[in-house]
Amino acid sequence: MPSRSSSSSCWPRPVALERPAIVGHSMGGLVSRSALHAATQAGMAWPKRLDDLVFLGTPHHGAPLERAGHWIDLVLGATPYAAPFARLGRVRSAGITDLRHGLLLDEDWVGRDRFARGGDRRQPVPLPAGVRCGALAASLGAQGGTLKEKLLGDGLVPLASALGQHADPARALAFAPDRQWVGYGMNHLDLLDRTEVYAQLKEWLS
Repeated sequence: MPSRSSSSSCWPRPVALERPAIVGHSMGGLVSRSALHAATQAGMAWPKRLDDLVFLGTPHHGAPLERAGHWIDLVLGATPYAAPFARLGRVRSAGITDLRHGLLLDEDWVGRDRFARGGDRRQPVPLPAGVRCGALAASLGAQGGTLKEKLLGDGLVPLASALGQHADPARALAFAPDRQWVGYGMNHLDLLDRTEVYAQLKEWLS
């Protein structure tokens, strides 16, 4: 077995950090926004060092499939014979139920029943100041597709949610036009390994 010294030349040498960036896929984007907000509120230094924050298929305004699951829970729970099935639905993790509206802050959920009926009560959280933010979304349909295709988005997250678009200006996320990208004919997981996505990331981060 080779010694540590004989094999050390094969190990990658540490290099100085040039510019930090975060790339978050799906819920990872929500976690990144939440962490940045909390760190900024606490006066931490690392948010000021962050250069880029890029989201891949992040449900900034929620995912309809979780909301549909929530509605099914309510319907089943209202029927005594189906109530046991509703209890099975409640096994969903807190993280998954956060996808209903894209919750970021403790205040959005602490002390509330995450399975209770209710609308979007989130506190608006804008994109972090001083950080270049980009949103990559996917669509199962073709470019210029139907409204149904846009609502379906990548099969989990609608295009509008992934791009931070919202009818309420206070909730809309101000991504620069040249920092929004849509990959057509892709699903939610395709954002992780398609060459077109890598090329766009490379362009933004290089």
